[in-house]
Amino acid sequence: MHKRQQGISLVGLIFVLAVVGFVLVLGLKIVPTYTEYRAIQNAIVTAKSNGHGSVIEIQKSFDASAVAGYISSINSRDLIIDKVNGETEISFAYEKKIPLVGPASLLLEYEGTTAKGGAQPAKTE
Repeated sequence: MHKRQQGISLVGLIFVLAVVGFVLVLGLKIVPTYTEYRAIQNAIVTAKSNGHGSVIEIQKSFDASAVAGYISSINSRDLIIDKVNGETEISFAYEKKIPLVGPASLLLEYEGTTAKGGAQPAKTE
């Protein structure tokens, strides 16, 4: 009896490597934008605690955190600062477009707020 060889063919291996490579490149493009989003989340929490309710103080605190955290997608003027039930809440929303191949691109929509219930921030147009 002859044993039949089992395994992956060369074409199959090339296809699997291409898919893994594409996913890896996509991940390498997405991770920095998510890291920046988390830095923005931390910066608005810090700005809220350091700002003492004043819009200008909150913006200055956010700008200081933005410089330290390498935040370039938004600045303090892009923040939505409101009083909700007597408490200052800060929210933001922005889009990040990542070019992929030719006319194809990936659009990521990030938004966040300091509201306890996680209320949706007002979208700016």
